[in-house]
Amino acid sequence: MGVLGKYSFGVGDRFGKEGRAQLEAILMIRKEGVEVTPVWNKSNREHETVGSEPQSLRQEADKAIKAAGFEGAYFVDADHINFTTVDPFLPFSNFFTIDVAEFIGKQAPKQEEERFLTFFKKYAGELAVPGIERKMQISKTHLREMLNKFLLAAKNAGEVYSYIQKNKKEEIHIEVSIDEVENPQSPVELFFILAALTFYKVPVNTIAPKFTGNFYKGVDYDGKVEKFEKEFEEDLMVIDFAVQEFGLPQDLKISVHTGSDKFSLYPLIHNIIEKHDAGLHLKTAGTTWLEELIGLAESGGEGFDFSLDLYKDALERYDELTKDYKSVLSINKSKLPTSEEFSTGKQFADALRHEPNSPDYNPNFRQLLHCAYKIAAEKGDQFFPLLEKYRERIGNNVTDNLYRKHLKPLFLLST
Repeated sequence: MGVLGKYSFGVGDRFGKEGRAQLEAILMIRKEGVEVTPVWNKSNREHETVGSEPQSLRQEADKAIKAAGFEGAYFVDADHINFTTVDPFLPFSNFFTIDVAEFIGKQAPKQEEERFLTFFKKYAGELAVPGIERKMQISKTHLREMLNKFLLAAKNAGEVYSYIQKNKKEEIHIEVSIDEVENPQSPVELFFILAALTFYKVPVNTIAPKFTGNFYKGVDYDGKVEKFEKEFEEDLMVIDFAVQEFGLPQDLKISVHTGSDKFSLYPLIHNIIEKHDAGLHLKTAGTTWLEELIGLAESGGEGFDFSLDLYKDALERYDELTKDYKSVLSINKSKLPTSEEFSTGKQFADALRHEPNSPDYNPNFRQLLHCAYKIAAEKGDQFFPLLEKYRERIGNNVTDNLYRKHLKPLFLLST
């Protein structure tokens, strides 16, 4: 499958129908002279929700690659896996995102702490990272806090990696995800985590921290962009320092999760990675499903009827659909439109399509439907034939969304 390039892009696909359209966006940016590696990602939760198996994602990726005659590297990501969920992914994935969120904040055994402190003691006190003006302070109190918060998580990542490595004969890519937690990690905490991953012999290729601000599903960044900009740049410098200090993989790069639709951040990210000649992995997921729904709605007729009926069901099942996503949603229920407000598919599509300057765009509506793919799966006997009936329009939507709104501002446009 090749080597993950400097720039890579996670193309999540709930239903495994848009691989060719997604790849077309990658081909378009590559024609512009920017090598971007496609990574198809899908989590165990998403497989369970739609009733699919990990094998299906591999089949989608392979089919799209063959149909396009694509000759570059590509990957299939077992997204957000742990010990309890990794086994079904092992035969089909070559990219493994190890999620350690459940272990963050739980204390490691005392002997583990003592062993790690011997390894880490030279970094206690003041830590000077090239490129960051102020020295990072690691007091005894702060070190204790980081031990209690992150060491057990790193130990778990080491155990999961070791298990994967023993069961895979081909070369694999390892990402460690620490983003699905309540509080963001500071640059000094990121350094501690990378030290701990080194200690537990995890050759991490990408690291996905939680950043300042809110990364809500399917909508733009909510937070102070200046603060994110400073934090993101310092994280890059910490990663570069840690690579040299610990002998981590030279291609180690930052990964942005829930990265789709963060339009206000893309120019900043672009300028920073260009300034530092740094790599980037950005992961998207529900964006493609929403483009499918937009395509059905704007096609009118039975496509619009299906979309409207799905939304009616979503309103009735609001609590069920959003319960697993509460930390990554910000829905004002009073601003959700009634189904009666939509008399045409164009109105529905305009409210759903993420065009920030459009007066018709409704981020509350978009976030709810982001979670409603479960209903589409339940109505598969209607949904899947409609996807094929309106294939051209849907495919164009998927490609345009990824290329014009995501890939170009991230990797091509300069400010």
